[in-house]
Amino acid sequence: MAEAYLIDVVRLASGKGKPGGALSGTHPAVLLSHVLKALTERTGVDPARVEDVITGCVQQVGEQAMNIGRTALLGAGFPDSVPAVSINRQCGSSQQAVDFAAQAVMSGFADVVIACGVESMSRVPMGASTLGLDTDGPEVAARYPEGLVNQGVSAELVAQRWKLERDELDAFSAESHRRAAAATESGFFDGEVVPIDVTLPDGTTLTHRVDETIRASTSAEGLAGLRASFRTDELAARFPDLAWQITPGNSSPLTDGASAALVVSERVLRELGLTPRARFVGFAVTGDDPVLMLTAPIPATQKVLARTGLGMDDLDAYEVNEAFAPVPLAWARELGADPAKLNPNGGAIALGHALGSSGTRLLGTLLADLEQTGGRYGLQTMCEAAGMANATIIERL
Repeated sequence: MAEAYLIDVVRLASGKGKPGGALSGTHPAVLLSHVLKALTERTGVDPARVEDVITGCVQQVGEQAMNIGRTALLGAGFPDSVPAVSINRQCGSSQQAVDFAAQAVMSGFADVVIACGVESMSRVPMGASTLGLDTDGPEVAARYPEGLVNQGVSAELVAQRWKLERDELDAFSAESHRRAAAATESGFFDGEVVPIDVTLPDGTTLTHRVDETIRASTSAEGLAGLRASFRTDELAARFPDLAWQITPGNSSPLTDGASAALVVSERVLRELGLTPRARFVGFAVTGDDPVLMLTAPIPATQKVLARTGLGMDDLDAYEVNEAFAPVPLAWARELGADPAKLNPNGGAIALGHALGSSGTRLLGTLLADLEQTGGRYGLQTMCEAAGMANATIIERL
């Protein structure tokens, strides 16, 4: 099978996903257009050569409806001939976009594909696409008569299953902010973040280039004072043994963002004289218990390692999305992972989780870390609603 190569990954600095956030005054299609233009300008690839733009977006409603990938590429000035598709594998949407892009190249179907993602959680709130709707249907309700639960309750169940205590969750979360702040201070993110000029709701204009969700002063002691977010009397009666430890401090914040990656074939490398930064080694996607919901990164990682013949010791870095602190902690405990290699530059608890954009965001951070440290193999995996996960392994070149 042919190889697929990663040429570049760009992203916007995170914006707080609420009114007043740095990116909240900007239409999500404009956010995505900006990274699409930046990606083609940085790589020198003519947009007319792009054969597809695969776009991750979770809340495909309101301003993010009607195939936002196509809307954004037209706004970016791409030729009319360039198609796009918007996909939804929940939080892993743009990671799935990357995997689909690489698989299209490896199969010989395409030579130049952009994978990207966007989410404006300030303008299209989480849950907007399901508001007031019964999305499970009678068959699912019959299969799970006690009912599925929201992700925050699933995070509580994961913490209980893996015996993760509140102090461990808060210490991990504070460390995420410390690592992200240190990476920002060192200029680590400068190579992946593209600045964007924005107008704030109060009319102020500025150039946004630093992640707005990082709180450098965060401490475990400070987080310990936060109250649990997801406990209700009804849920407490259903789950009487839960400790109710998930708070805003050990969860990822609501976030606005956009990111994009360029994937090409070996033939295009030679033709255009491009220098690849990495190649794709393996992919996996799997499902797991939809009530626990957040545990699928564990079997997805095991699956991609088995497919590639690699072991955990072969991996030099792993990006495991920090939707909630118990997710990467349970993953690391189950797989015997090295804590120093886990989200070494901070994760979503600090850098934000702009749903549809997070997959390509994690990919760019993983690639930059491999390049900075001289590592060879990196793994990316993230939990997804309804109990799914993608896992991807790249090799730095």
